[in-house]
Amino acid sequence: MTEGFQNRAGLAIAFVLGGVAAISVNDMLIKQLSGGYPLHQIVFSRSAIGILFSLILVKIEGGWHLLKTDQPALHILRGLLVVVANMTFFVALAALPLADATALFFAAPLFITLLSIPMLGEKVGPIRMAAVFVGFIGVVIMQRPWAGTETLQASRLVLLMPIIAALTYALNQLLTRKLGVKAKASVLSVYIQAVFIVVSVGFFIVAGDGRFAAETANPSVQFLLRAWVWPPQEDWLVFGGLGLNAAIIGYALSQAYRLADAATVAPFEYVGLPLAVFWGLVIFGDLPEWEVWVGIALIIGSGLFVFLRERQKARQVKGRVRGRF
Repeated sequence: MTEGFQNRAGLAIAFVLGGVAAISVNDMLIKQLSGGYPLHQIVFSRSAIGILFSLILVKIEGGWHLLKTDQPALHILRGLLVVVANMTFFVALAALPLADATALFFAAPLFITLLSIPMLGEKVGPIRMAAVFVGFIGVVIMQRPWAGTETLQASRLVLLMPIIAALTYALNQLLTRKLGVKAKASVLSVYIQAVFIVVSVGFFIVAGDGRFAAETANPSVQFLLRAWVWPPQEDWLVFGGLGLNAAIIGYALSQAYRLADAATVAPFEYVGLPLAVFWGLVIFGDLPEWEVWVGIALIIGSGLFVFLRERQKARQVKGRVRGRF
């Protein structure tokens, strides 16, 4: 943990729970829109609305001068990592059930635990490492390596997309921990939304007329490259909800990883798994296959084991410190 940085774990947990709830709604809405709009149009609309809410939060937290930074490269890198995480996850979402894609994505807390060692200098003992290994066994089971391509719901490449999303998301949250020492959560959110806007405009310039989508019937590629469509009036409310969600997600998760160490915050993101199963069943009528249930159990079990062990160690350390005085 950064020296002198106050660890307010309870508040961080509240923020991550709010952010994960917003993510579950966000994913459900984007899956609903994935059959008629290109991903880059959805991302642009969401981020253009979201950045307005984020700028209001910047004003509330201290004013426009907070947007000045002496670490622009890290902010841009963090934004690009979020873009890759979102793009790869949503491309998979067009072809996979919501719960399946979300379950695979929850390799992210495992990556966060591993990467916090070299990036943040956090200590991870052999028991925690064993728990992380068990979690990755769950990820492998959900990939169904024994199945033939004809029995899979999507191609191996599509199944890999949520894993790539998990890795880049983990790197993003660890950078949040570094940048959050100086930057407010609202500022971190603004930079992310700005990068999203720039990247989605770039996609529009290159592929916004849909000429590349005409060459494939793959639903994931279609979602990524189809032409922009002017939304009917009934979809404007959905786009507005996505924009508000984008601001909530960016602010809440930035706050969570600013206020507490990554190993404490990350396990609470598992709340997103039952939420994904709920939305998948209620909205899309999907229930996960048995492999996904086994993977979910192993991932959540390993994550909660790591968290509970860390809390126990923290209480023991606190008890020894108090005993000295």
